[in-house]
Amino acid sequence: MADNVEAIQKSIKWYLIIGGILILASGATVWLSFVELPTHSLNILVGMILATIKATLVALIFMHLNHERSLIYKILLFTVVLAVVLFALFIFSHEDPLVFPGFYAPVEQQ
Repeated sequence: MADNVEAIQKSIKWYLIIGGILILASGATVWLSFVELPTHSLNILVGMILATIKATLVALIFMHLNHERSLIYKILLFTVVLAVVLFALFIFSHEDPLVFPGFYAPVEQQ
């Protein structure tokens, strides 16, 4: 924690800067919902990137994770890798679904 007035004022200034960045990023997210980029997937990708940046700023600055031990970073990295793998599995399963004859539609009689 801060021990003197100068350190507290510096912390408050830093929090205000990060808060302003978060407000601007939130405004960009709202603007993105009204703008049609070349593809709908690009809108989603840019929105997810903005959400990731905002979540990272909140976690590092306001939740004070920027001063944690390396074990916390390893656990967070494992969580990110797991989430990416789960998203990739979902995308791959959508491209190659398991469909058995007669399971979804009646099998044609010959």
